Amino acid sequence: MKIFGTDGVRGKAGRDINALSVLKLGMAAGVYFQQTSKSTNKIIVGKDTRKSGYMIENALVSGLTAVGFDVIQTGPIPTPAISFLTQDLRCDAGIMISASHNPFEDNGIKFFNSSGFKLDEDKEEKIEEIYHSELLKYSKTDKEIGYSKRIDDVVGRYVVHIKNSFPKHLTLQGLRIVVDCANGAAYKVAPLVFSELGADVIVVNDHPNGYNINESCGAMHPYELSQKVRYLRADIGFGLDGDADRLVVVDDLGNVVHGDKLIGALGLYLKSKNMLKNDAIVATIMSNLALKDFLRTHNIDVISSNVGDKYVLQAMKEDDLNFGGEQSGHVIFGDFSQSGDGLICALQVMAMVLDSKQKAHVVLNPFSLYPQILKNIPVSKKIPLDKIEGLKDRLSEIESKEIRHLIRYSGTESKLRILLEGKDDTLLHYYMDSLEAFFAKVLA
Repeated sequence: MKIFGTDGVRGKAGRDINALSVLKLGMAAGVYFQQTSKSTNKIIVGKDTRKSGYMIENALVSGLTAVGFDVIQTGPIPTPAISFLTQDLRCDAGIMISASHNPFEDNGIKFFNSSGFKLDEDKEEKIEEIYHSELLKYSKTDKEIGYSKRIDDVVGRYVVHIKNSFPKHLTLQGLRIVVDCANGAAYKVAPLVFSELGADVIVVNDHPNGYNINESCGAMHPYELSQKVRYLRADIGFGLDGDADRLVVVDDLGNVVHGDKLIGALGLYLKSKNMLKNDAIVATIMSNLALKDFLRTHNIDVISSNVGDKYVLQAMKEDDLNFGGEQSGHVIFGDFSQSGDGLICALQVMAMVLDSKQKAHVVLNPFSLYPQILKNIPVSKKIPLDKIEGLKDRLSEIESKEIRHLIRYSGTESKLRILLEGKDDTLLHYYMDSLEAFFAKVLA
């Protein structure tokens, strides 16, 4: 049975991810990191605000200490903070307990190597091999058993790191900023960062109770943020997801900024500051073609990657680039972070707006998008798409109408994602309805 998906391990807490499976996973991961990167014998473990995080954290720490690792526990903290702290504290690895944007019933586990990068698929496969082996033979005894301790000052280290990404000549003094913490891992960190840089900060959804993470709030549900920005006449609004690795921006008019427009504006800004390495960015195959057309008019190349921030980062490393992102809000600034970081992205957006001396709604609307429809269809089974009878003919017909399509299963949820893009909005809706009906029958 395969354990890892597109972004670590993820599933329903207590069923797919239970105390026993996590204990075994902790042991297997510990053995793997001992074999590949043991130097300090330390692993750092963080989590978001889900109630199930307590169960998973304790089981994970038990597994790691059982094979001899010493564990640093941070408590609730953003995923990108674990990426940063793994390297900053010279740990052999970092582990984050989070299901990111998923509802509270789900949870997950993400692994980072000693340099703060998410593990590649081949490394995850090696952990799976160990997981399915005889784990008890790796158990330590006596003085070789590891210990764990919880430390609180790591939040301060991360806040300093985030603030250092903001240009020293700029300040947020006099700006009103609304921040939606999604009742998630950044509920303490996010307000601190913006207020210490001088902003008048209005914070919403910063009271996690174990069940309300991502619930009708944050990056996944920016309606409340949009209304708050408009009502309070704020200069800008930022919505984070449950583990703060993605960001949604709301401009000063209360409009939710499309992720591709955000990436396009930031890419052009970085080039204007001579900060865009090799005059190219990475965007995923989900990105609107208008993004590529816009950036190419400014002599910026666009490299396509698979969906997922680790694939964006992989493409960035392969082509020696320092900027990339997904339209969903994962944006990576390689000069400051080894993963998507919602707070770093928010500060770069503020730098861009301040340097432009224009309102956010002007800066963040650099081009018009081509019509695009994205639907997520719940499925009870994931039949390989190339095995579905009649699908190829349907897609050929769609292509003949000059419509781009992208159809794939979610790696973290029981859903099929369908993307259609073209220049005729009526045709897009017609074929989307047709595909929805087709897949509902085939995959119900």
